[in-house]
Amino acid sequence: MTALRLGLIGDNIAASRAPALHELAGRLSGLAVRYDRLIPREEGLDFDALFAACPGRFYAGLNITYPYKERAAAKVLVEDAAVRRLGAVNTVIFGLDGARGFNTDYSGFIAAYRAARGAAAPGPVCMIGAGGVGRAVAFGLLTLGLEDLRLVERETAKAEALASALRAAAPALSVAVTADAAAGARGAAGLVNCTPVGMVGYEGTPLPRSAMAGAAWAFDAVYTPVETEFLRGAAADGLAVISGYELFFHQGVDAFRLFAGREVDQAALRAGLQEA
Repeated sequence: MTALRLGLIGDNIAASRAPALHELAGRLSGLAVRYDRLIPREEGLDFDALFAACPGRFYAGLNITYPYKERAAAKVLVEDAAVRRLGAVNTVIFGLDGARGFNTDYSGFIAAYRAARGAAAPGPVCMIGAGGVGRAVAFGLLTLGLEDLRLVERETAKAEALASALRAAAPALSVAVTADAAAGARGAAGLVNCTPVGMVGYEGTPLPRSAMAGAAWAFDAVYTPVETEFLRGAAADGLAVISGYELFFHQGVDAFRLFAGREVDQAALRAGLQEA
């Protein structure tokens, strides 16, 4: 059986199910996959040094997660123009010609949204968080027909950088930046959390249920736990919810295709993960 060594670099990944997904995808596809969690502080290296060491440790590829996706984008060749515009990568392949970067958060979000809402347009969207996953989701929303975005972010410079990138890609797009989540949510059809708030170790919600009235759908990029306080509030208020688990699953399928050069049986993969 062919062997493939992969890894995940991030700061808060002890509960990540990425190793389970890729190792199971390997077994289903005839590959012996080893998938390691690589936490810079535990490795005794900063992100830059750890990333540089991975090819010498025989890693064929990496996933990159919070808070390193934008830093990784500066270290790799990005061939896809949409991914270059969004400025963050979550999947890296090492080859003889160097490191190439991809963003399967972008493609995975589009797949998760369409599976839940079909061809329905997003409507006005309030998105909380302008980091790496926020950039991917925002550009995914553009592909899905976004016309009006309220971008909520405490770091104004980060929000304005994303807003500028989005306007350059879609000059007709209306983008407003605010630090007030409740104000951004007012009149929105879609509510999106792209912050770590709600995940294991960052408990809470970025938006109270009282601010969700009138919205139609909600998406949370957090998937550990699958049912976050944010999504529980949205469901209780009658919104259609898209779990971060769906983004995790679809981005993982896309990343495995890049790593392995082959498709995986998605139904078998989903069933195996649920059993695990």
